[in-house]
Amino acid sequence: MKNFFYLLISFFISTTVFAQKIEVQASYTDIGDVEFVAYNNTRVPLFLFINFADLSNATFDEALPYVKMVTPGYNDLFTLRRHLDAEAPRFNYEIDQFVSNPVANVDLDYPYLLPFKPQTKVQSVAIEDFKHPYKKFFADYYSTIFKVLPAAPVYACRNGVVVAIKKDGVVPASAYPGGYNSVTVLQSDGTLITYQNIIPKKLKEGKKIYAGEQIGNLLPQDSSLIIFITQNQLDSHELKPIIPKFQVDEEKVELVIGNRTFNVVHPKSVRGKEMTRREKRRHLK
Repeated sequence: MKNFFYLLISFFISTTVFAQKIEVQASYTDIGDVEFVAYNNTRVPLFLFINFADLSNATFDEALPYVKMVTPGYNDLFTLRRHLDAEAPRFNYEIDQFVSNPVANVDLDYPYLLPFKPQTKVQSVAIEDFKHPYKKFFADYYSTIFKVLPAAPVYACRNGVVVAIKKDGVVPASAYPGGYNSVTVLQSDGTLITYQNIIPKKLKEGKKIYAGEQIGNLLPQDSSLIIFITQNQLDSHELKPIIPKFQVDEEKVELVIGNRTFNVVHPKSVRGKEMTRREKRRHLK
């Protein structure tokens, strides 16, 4: 969606993106600068992309490409600085939104916790041995599949914010991955992790969760937990898969591939990697 602004007099303009999910507003100040703000009208963080196709009489000082996480409600963005003794800024730009950060620098060696109760055993399942009507979908996303007892408690692999909960029944159209009975979390690095085949426990969209915190239970009729991590691409809304590494014992971090058995550990050093001091005091008991 392209928006053309010709700033000749003081103005206050609102541009609406994707059915009012994000509103971008630009206001002309007394000294000729242009201040941009955004309103996120959802309950979860989103990522806003702004690209200036043309700009004259002003300076844009932000790093390119400009992608910013906008939290629910009001967000300051940036200011276009009018050139000294120049006329009013003139520009046109395009905007887009993403459910994950398309320019995030992902650490492929980050240690994810095994998503089960510590001191229990869990088995990983090779995708070729996995029987499921949507097997190809999970294979395309390089999913990690675990087999445990039905209704087993499920724990967060990493810190994040719950952004989508899809319960049993008809799944509405959504930009988030996952089918019914899934929970998707926006992680601290801007990627998405989806936990498939779980019943959430006291979760709602916008709630922050912490590594090692119980987030739900496996379905009572299912013994397979499916996990996949994805990230938007800047030039499209497609989600590309990311293959995680897991903390498989107190010291070792590995890719979980094939049929293997693990003793689940949740080292405090790993659980607390993305916590503040206050969060550590509260959650690392």
